[in-house]
Amino acid sequence: IHLAESGGGLVQAGNSLTLACEVSGFTLANYGMGWFRQAPGKEREGVSYISRDGRTTYEESVEGRFTISRDNAKNTLYLQMSSLKPEDTAVYHCAAGVIITPEGNYEYDYSGQGTQVTVSS
Repeated sequence: IHLAESGGGLVQAGNSLTLACEVSGFTLANYGMGWFRQAPGKEREGVSYISRDGRTTYEESVEGRFTISRDNAKNTLYLQMSSLKPEDTAVYHCAAGVIITPEGNYEYDYSGQGTQVTVSS
């Protein structure tokens, strides 16, 4: 089982990036998927979730700016990020088998190594 994120980079505030997560070793369509991020010195934070049937949820600070989607035929998960802010700077990881706890934490079965997103002011 392998999840490989791509698409990170350095951008100026206000710009956009699209992250991709290509998975192998399992069928994407069978899993709830999500993105979480971790910035230096901060707790891991769930960013967005998409269920097997396409329902989505977003962390409050990214609502309206980020869009999660999935292409089951390509076994790929996406995160479109727009109007990026310096506080979005973090390593972004995709995750499979995601469950959101009542406390709002993301628990998952598998995750990737992550891709760095840096937003300059």
